[in-house]
Amino acid sequence: MTKPLGTSYWKLWTATAISNLGDGVSMVAYPWLASAVTRSPILIAAAGFASRLPWLVFTLHAGVLTDRFDRRKLIVAMDFLRGLLTIAVGIVVYQNRNALPSLDELTKITDLQTNWPIYLTLLLTAFLFGLAEVLRDNSAQTLMPSVVEQENLEIANSRIWSAESLTNSFIGPPLGSLLIGLAIYLPFFFDATSFFIAVALIASLKGSFRPITPDAPKEKINFKAEIKEGYAWLWAHPLLRPMAIILGSMNGIGTMVGAVYILFAQEVLHTSVFAFAVLGTAGAVGGTIGGLLAPKISAKLGSGPSLWLALAAAPIGNLIVGLTSSWQVVWAVTVVESFVAILWNTITVSLRQSIIPSQLLGRVNSVYRFFAWGSIPLGMFVGGGLVTLMTHFLSRENALRSPYLISVVLGLVLWLLAAPRLTTAKIEAARNQA
Repeated sequence: MTKPLGTSYWKLWTATAISNLGDGVSMVAYPWLASAVTRSPILIAAAGFASRLPWLVFTLHAGVLTDRFDRRKLIVAMDFLRGLLTIAVGIVVYQNRNALPSLDELTKITDLQTNWPIYLTLLLTAFLFGLAEVLRDNSAQTLMPSVVEQENLEIANSRIWSAESLTNSFIGPPLGSLLIGLAIYLPFFFDATSFFIAVALIASLKGSFRPITPDAPKEKINFKAEIKEGYAWLWAHPLLRPMAIILGSMNGIGTMVGAVYILFAQEVLHTSVFAFAVLGTAGAVGGTIGGLLAPKISAKLGSGPSLWLALAAAPIGNLIVGLTSSWQVVWAVTVVESFVAILWNTITVSLRQSIIPSQLLGRVNSVYRFFAWGSIPLGMFVGGGLVTLMTHFLSRENALRSPYLISVVLGLVLWLLAAPRLTTAKIEAARNQA
């Protein structure tokens, strides 16, 4: 019989749910704000690139910091910083609110003079926000083994992700569409408030969240040596190394598709602010179901086939989305893709948490995420550039569809190469060896 998850876990769960509610609100607000500031595919993609660039340039250093300092305090500091940055965006948007076009007009506008003051604010804060997010998220993943027993990791992670999906993708987007309909700046102040509430909850967690004992000597940080130690451990591991590269390929292809998703939704699917918010709820439906059923599916099918399923879902889904003009169809596809994404995360994150030594968890996890997430800004750049290039040869609508169709071929090739390397036998062997 497994032990109860405990008070600290439920505080963490609540903080995650609340902060993700704010993220769900901003998930509607940021894309619509960006599309009201510029209609350029490359500039839209550049804003996404700026937010994800820290995963490429800061992830390894974040891992060293995570293995040196109290992980709870790192989360508190980074969430507080993200709250301040979000307030700054809200203030700039409020001051420039009368210079922005009506949100209802955006589905018909293809040419708009870029509002550079707001755009540059978005670019700068997106990069700073991304830096904080890298350190915060790496700390959060390495925090879980200090909160729950090892045998509870899968169920604890899956319940956290169910909460994230419910608030981030089901409740947050409709609330965001309501707030942005009232005033374009309101969602940003709401999001900032959610960060500060989460800060208070995380700060109240009791226990030790340092990777080393308080009496250990505090040597000067040698980033190069400590990163090398985490890199060497991951690269020598016969399962985590290919798993990180496979996930990086998946994420690169996925963000190539999603780089100008807001323009695709507006100009191809013809969504209103509310319909775009409803599209966002698909992630909640699929994610919540995935969070509840992922451990059972993994046990029933086996870890390997479950990961194969997640790999195959992406190209099939992108083919359907690339050929449709119905946002309802896209909603259904997103439900399935969100479901298998949670299935993938439940298996792979819990595996990492259970087999990586505690004193190396931050660094190895960050190296893993360097390969897995470092491809995201590259995918953003390629996606925006691809659409911009294709507009010279195709209609704008077909140019917006092109990343989806190209990703089908790339996704199928990835599935063929990756599936043999992800088997239940290899996953169980890694657990047993640990």
